[in-house]
Amino acid sequence: MSPVLLKGGRVIDPAQKIDATLDVLVVNGVIAAIGADAATQARQAQHVDCSGKLVLPGLIDTHGHIYQYVTGRFGLNADQCGVQSGVTTIVDQGGPSCITIPGFRHYVAERSATRVLAFISAYLVGGLEGHYYPDLYRPDCLDADATIKSIKANPDLVKGIKAHAEIGGFARWGLDVMKIAAQIGRGAQLPLYIHFGQLWPKPQSGALPVQPDSIFNQVVETLKPGDILAHPFSRHPGGFVEENGQLHPLVHEAVARGLKIDVGHGSHFSFRTARIVLDAGVVPDTLGADMHGYNTHVPAPAGTPDSHPDEEHSFLGRTQFSLVSAMTSMLALGLPLDHVVAMATCNAAKMVGMEHEIGTLEVGRRADISVLDDRRGRWVLEDNEGTQLITDRMLSPLFCLRDGVRHDAVSPTLPLARAA
Repeated sequence: MSPVLLKGGRVIDPAQKIDATLDVLVVNGVIAAIGADAATQARQAQHVDCSGKLVLPGLIDTHGHIYQYVTGRFGLNADQCGVQSGVTTIVDQGGPSCITIPGFRHYVAERSATRVLAFISAYLVGGLEGHYYPDLYRPDCLDADATIKSIKANPDLVKGIKAHAEIGGFARWGLDVMKIAAQIGRGAQLPLYIHFGQLWPKPQSGALPVQPDSIFNQVVETLKPGDILAHPFSRHPGGFVEENGQLHPLVHEAVARGLKIDVGHGSHFSFRTARIVLDAGVVPDTLGADMHGYNTHVPAPAGTPDSHPDEEHSFLGRTQFSLVSAMTSMLALGLPLDHVVAMATCNAAKMVGMEHEIGTLEVGRRADISVLDDRRGRWVLEDNEGTQLITDRMLSPLFCLRDGVRHDAVSPTLPLARAA
């Protein structure tokens, strides 16, 4: 493997409080030097001109759906969402379960150029067709002991647990599923990642009475510090924003208790909701793209459902997106660049308990590096409610190094910018 000198880029590494124009030298898949030392040590290195580009720690997508084939149309190819999109690490949220984690390891994690991790499903069936069939997610379809056993047998791969707290489930089972999921999180001593915002329609008969604004506080009472509240910017009821259009009064208390917040962009994202949450002083910790087969253009395997709730209201299914385009959305909402980079690097590394391995450009670490274009102009961003926002800054992935190996950003799921 030839040495590589990434020359003259704007290096941003929030973990080391670096934001400067610097060179980065990679030798044998390891970050060998950064700054003045890089150029002096770069004998016989391949020079890559990064002037005007952002050179970042390898991006970490905290919310992917990449159990390809096993989860039907829902699961995307890991490398298309990963290294081919400028992302070096991706966390599958709830695709594999205690039953299917061996297949996930063998057919996805071990065969991908991208580093693949998982938040294992709390449900025995995992993420089949994007949780399309609600009856498969009832309380007796969870096995806490089996899931904890599976987690402990796969510590290198499983970094947390995924569960759902939303109206359709509460109308069927109340808080029962969440109680079991919280039990798994405590037993495994790993973070529990909670989906907020309606996923399933209410049952046509026998529904329990559900007040959407009561879901958030009921769930928070079951959680422990370090657990993760997802989809703060969701357009759907039952999450961070109450039906009256105001921030749920318990959100600030939840943050004070040590709970974390992940954007989980995806089909649920709303600029209107985001504005309410951010203006109330709540800033998410991490940023997951939440791409899957029903909100991106991918061929539908035979036998999958003809439609899906995410598809019916998803502008994303028409325009494509990625973790980097989600970063552009965060910038357009006014979040500072250093925080947006931290969301997808060092903060994400802490979320998966790997801050001593990934998420920074520290000398001696494996060379996971993402290089982005950073353009100025005028572009139109649009959410899944049809709300449009004009931005003057557009990030797009150029290439990444994963353990020092270059992968160009050629994924067919990458979006095309729309000029204003």
